[in-house]
Formats: sequence, structure tokens, C-alpha cells
Amino acid sequence: MQRGPISVCPPRAPPPPPPPSRVAMAGPSFLRSFPGFLMQSAGALGVQGGRPLCCSSGLGPVSPALLRSGGFVRGRWLQAGASFPVRDPGSGAELGRVADCGAEEARAAVKAAYEAGPAWSRTTAKERSVLLRKWYDLMIENKDDLARIITAENGKPLKEAQGEILYSASFLEWFAEEARRVYGDIIPSSAKDKRILVLKQPVGVAAIITPWNFPSAMITRKVGAALAAGCTVVVKPAEDTPLSALALAELANQAGIPAGVYNVVPCSRQQAATVGEVFCTDPLVAKISFTGSTATGKILLRHAAGTVKRVSMELGGHAPFIVFDSADVDKAVTGALMSKYRNSGQTCVCTNRFLVQKGIHDAFVEKFAEVIKRELHVGYGFDEGITQGPLINERAVEKVEKHIHDAVSHGACIVTGGKRHNYGQNFFEPTLLSNVTTSMLCTQEETFGPLAPVIKFDTEEEALAIANSANVGLAGYFYSRDPAQIWRVAEQLEVGMVGINEGLLSAVECPFGGVKQSGLGREGSKYGIDEYLEVKYVCFGGLQ
Repeated sequence: MQRGPISVCPPRAPPPPPPPSRVAMAGPSFLRSFPGFLMQSAGALGVQGGRPLCCSSGLGPVSPALLRSGGFVRGRWLQAGASFPVRDPGSGAELGRVADCGAEEARAAVKAAYEAGPAWSRTTAKERSVLLRKWYDLMIENKDDLARIITAENGKPLKEAQGEILYSASFLEWFAEEARRVYGDIIPSSAKDKRILVLKQPVGVAAIITPWNFPSAMITRKVGAALAAGCTVVVKPAEDTPLSALALAELANQAGIPAGVYNVVPCSRQQAATVGEVFCTDPLVAKISFTGSTATGKILLRHAAGTVKRVSMELGGHAPFIVFDSADVDKAVTGALMSKYRNSGQTCVCTNRFLVQKGIHDAFVEKFAEVIKRELHVGYGFDEGITQGPLINERAVEKVEKHIHDAVSHGACIVTGGKRHNYGQNFFEPTLLSNVTTSMLCTQEETFGPLAPVIKFDTEEEALAIANSANVGLAGYFYSRDPAQIWRVAEQLEVGMVGINEGLLSAVECPFGGVKQSGLGREGSKYGIDEYLEVKYVCFGGLQ
């Protein structure tokens, strides 16, 4: 596959010389931190002999207690028969090895959660609230260490990782409060000798499968709701980023979450399908909550159908970002930058298609290119001033290249970017394409990378038709200053979340989820806890 731009518009200055190897700058790629675990994130994380090792970047050490390598089941740290490497996506250096759990460990975790369920469900809402709040407090107390772990294994800039930890912790705080607001109901009966009550009760064991792009927040958004409702959980974190899940397990343990209530089963890519199938088919599991691709979600749904489990699915997105002639172009460009390039374009609500009306198209593209060049800085996540870290792995880079190659070969123009960054490995230049059409691959499937394709349109009806043509509908954005148009478009966009003159949507108070093949259910907000509750109708008769 060609790795450079096929055509360039306009001409660009030659890139600066590549920096020295990060691994060479950092010294050894890993140091022994405590028995059975190796950890040093290219000089930014380090523990040696159980003692903190000051890192070369000056960012400080990470508590050895948070660097875990085993699975966490029934309140204990367990090793598996094999292990798999966790790598720094920027340098490729091995950060450490983590237990590669399989079917046996997954079933043991499910059994532990099932056996812990009755006692946990009988705790009062206040007791659960207090424990979740303690977990939240510990996350805030350890926020810097947790952020460094995210940057080490995920690659996102440290500032973004710090923001994720605050966002992640906020779900524990929110659901600590929501635990005490699970209300039932009393329904007037048509019979004088009966009383009708509605109870809400926990569904049971919830199996949680999370992605790598938000390795902390995607766990707490699900687990916070489940534990608040009185459910117990088993978590399978993404194989690229298991360290954050294990650090959260350590803090949950410190907070006093009872043994078996929160269990973590890390595994390699090779074991992921096996562990996922155990979760979906084990009759002891009552609920599946998954965030990931639509293709994987469909597989899990088929497995879960055999035992008719409750499911929540937050699946792929293909977000449109529409800029109408009535928009404030400068504000639209600012929103576009936030919506597209956060986490190097690796979020499910990132804009994947820019639709710009012909009257302001050229001005938007010109200003967007200027802002990309001025504001976005590619590099290692621990470096000062960096806004764009590496993509998670080689497959992610290849997909971006594939989409650019397809678009340019069909007439698109590279305005800026278009190739791997000179840092090498998994780094990619923030890319802007113009002259894009709906027949190009980048407008038909999710890129999940730093690629912004711009489509020119004529009418509002045309823009809505393009935006709604996808079989998924997670998020959508548009910029307009016409009140009537704002109402029309907001109501007609076929997505679960709409940003109007706003490029960032996520907030703990708001329901997160999509329509069409973007998933089932909602997370966060007052609605999120309902995903883990059953409604029971009680008829009390013979009262006269």
C-alpha cells in the first residue's frame, strides 16, 4: 500500500528531520517493578524493585500498587497459564506482560460475581453509594498516576488522559448519587381489595466488555451504574489497554468494594473471542454491556440470544458534521477541530464526514487547514505541547492510509497531511481532504483516525440525505444560526446525540447512545442505571 500522498494541494514545506528514537532517549524499554511484572513506559512510567523511579520526562513516578499484571477475581490477584505483552503504541516498546486469561478464568470470574451477587444486592442503596464515593475519592487522589498509565498504554496526550480520568471518576460520583434514587411506583388498582406496586431490582451478573480508546471512562460508565443498581460485574478490558482496568480494580479493592463484586479478566486478542463467548453464553450472566465495533456487537448479540440476556451495545459511529451557509465559520472550524482530532480521531463520536454548504465551503476548508497546521502537534503523549499522539496500532494506521489512497485515487485532494508522520511507527499526520464525494470509502465507513474528508453540498435536503444514508447513527453535529433550520435539522438527523453549534457532546449527566446499528440502550445520565434494573410488578390482594 502506498504510504505517501498521491496528490497534494497545496504544496507543502518539507518535514523537519525525525527526532531521535524515544526508546533510545529513555534508556531501557522496561524495568522490573515488582515480581512478575515489567513496567516502564518509554521513560515516563517507572518502578524498580518496588520503589518509585523518577522518570526522565519529569512527570513523576507511578505508585507500584497501581501497576498490576494479574487478573482480579474474588478480591484476589491471579495469574494465568500464559501472558501477553502490553506495548507503548508510540515506540512499540513492551511496557509489561499481563495474565492472558481464557475460558477457565472467565468462568471462574463469572462464578465469583454470581456468588457475591445476593449479598451485594441486599446492601442498602446508601451503603453502595458510600463505597462508590470512596472509589471516586481514590481515583481523584491518584488521578495523575492513572493518567500516566493511560498515556503509556494508549498513547493519547497526557492532558487528554488527565481529562479522561476526571471524566471517568465523575461516573462513580454520579452513580453513587443515583444509587439512592432508584424509585419504584404505586399504581391505583381497579379492585378495592388489591394494591399494585412496582419494584426495581438488579438484573444480576453484568459482563462488561470495553474498548481501548477510553480505557478508564468506558469501564466506570458501565460499572458505576451496575454497582449502584446492586449488580456484580466481570470486566474484559481491551487487549491493548488492560493496565487501566487493573489499576481501577486495585482502587476498588482499596475502597472496600467486597470480593467478587468487581472482577477483571484481561486477555490477548487471541483469547478475546473465547472470553467473550463465555460471557455471552454462561447462564449465570444476566446482562452484557459492550462498547466496540458494530461487527463485534452483532457476534455478541447472536451469542447472547441463546440465553436471552439483557444487552446494552454502544457500537460504531459515522458522525456527520454539517456546516450551513448561515453558520459562523470561525466557530464551526473550532468545533470541527475538537470534534475530529480529539484522541487523534479515535473516538466513536468523532466526526467522520464534513458536509459544508457551497456558499462557505472554500472559506471553511482554508480556515480549517490553517487551524490544523497551527494548533495540532504530533508527538509522544508525555511530551509538552503535544495534541496528537500515535494511533493505537499498525492496523489503525493502515486503515487511514487505505481511506486516503481510495479517496485520492477517485479525485479527492489532500489539503494538508496525508501520510505517516516522520516520528514513524504509528504516528500519522492530521489530514484534511477536499473534493470528496459520497462514493469514496472514507464517507462510507468509519475511519477512526485523523482524517477529515469534506463534501460540498447545495441544499439542506441534500445534506440530510447524505447524513442519514448511513446504517449507523451515534452522533451528529451541525452549525447554523437560523433558528427554524436548527429545529428542522436537529429533529431530522437520524442519530442518538446531536451537537448544535458544539463539537463536544459527552457529559456524565447526559444519555449516551445511538440509533440504527449504533447500538441499544443508553449510558450515563439518570437513564443509565435503568440498563441494570428489572421492573417487577407486585399485586397484593385479599386486603378486605
